[in-house]
Amino acid sequence: MEWVQTIAVIMDSAIRLSVPLLCAAMAGLWSERAGVVDIGLEGKMLIAAFASAVIAAQSGSAWAGLGAGIIASVALALVHGFAAITWRGNQIVSGVAVNMLAAGLTVILGNAWFGQGGRTPTLEGAARFGDITLPFAATLRAHVPVLGLIYDEVVSGHSMPVYLALLAVVLTALVLKRTRFGLRLRAVGENPAAVDTAGISVAGLRYSAVIICGVLCGLGGTYLAVSQSAGFLPHMTAGKGFIALAAVIFANWRPWPALWACLLFGGLDAVAIRLQGVALPGIGQVPVQAIQALPYLMTVILLAGFIGKSTPPRASGLPYVKER
Repeated sequence: MEWVQTIAVIMDSAIRLSVPLLCAAMAGLWSERAGVVDIGLEGKMLIAAFASAVIAAQSGSAWAGLGAGIIASVALALVHGFAAITWRGNQIVSGVAVNMLAAGLTVILGNAWFGQGGRTPTLEGAARFGDITLPFAATLRAHVPVLGLIYDEVVSGHSMPVYLALLAVVLTALVLKRTRFGLRLRAVGENPAAVDTAGISVAGLRYSAVIICGVLCGLGGTYLAVSQSAGFLPHMTAGKGFIALAAVIFANWRPWPALWACLLFGGLDAVAIRLQGVALPGIGQVPVQAIQALPYLMTVILLAGFIGKSTPPRASGLPYVKER
């Protein structure tokens, strides 16, 4: 049964490590489904991580930190929306600007306020999201072989942002597929002129998608700083926004495949962590740097070799100009 325990621990780590990717992937999916390309996911998660850590440290409340993270991320998302939708600017340039602004601003403010090289104070107690034990976890682990262990180790014992991220996948799939709002949002990413002809505001729908994108990035950034870590570190997103974009493309802009893609990337991270310092048969001990590069390497390999045909929304990245 030791191998079941090992697999369960890896699956548990994979879920924890995939949450920031999952939030950013759902955020990117909402934005791009509405026709707004957003490569600024990284910056929005970073500013949310910083804002949530600062407010959680000052207030002693993880929930206050989550609110601050979402507000900061939405504010940055609206800057991107204003440039891309209202001013019809280049969405790639706007996204790059968001990333650069967040990377610089968080370090400068963090160093000026706390004098710890851009870090925020360590979060303790109620300032961090604690793990939640689901009902009957211990009982099932003791009395139900395999499934009880998986329920206790993999399903139970995560913090609230993990469950919120998984709920976001369900809601994204349901809203985009089953609701009128979702239908209109998908239509505006394919043919905004047709939506406009029907008397529906293209800008309103795209701003709605951009705001939802900001909320989800806020959740992902807050998870990084207030749940997974005990505070903010400079550049702590470490390319997760870009990996999430790769997951969206790999999933062909669909929520459920994006979930599996993020779990795959999280699983690679989890395996990489467990392989550190372990001697592999016939290979020996692999350098830590090579193992840490594994998830990024696999991202490139998957996108280059296994993605197949990818079809983005037809109006993705195109500013809408109303014909008169």
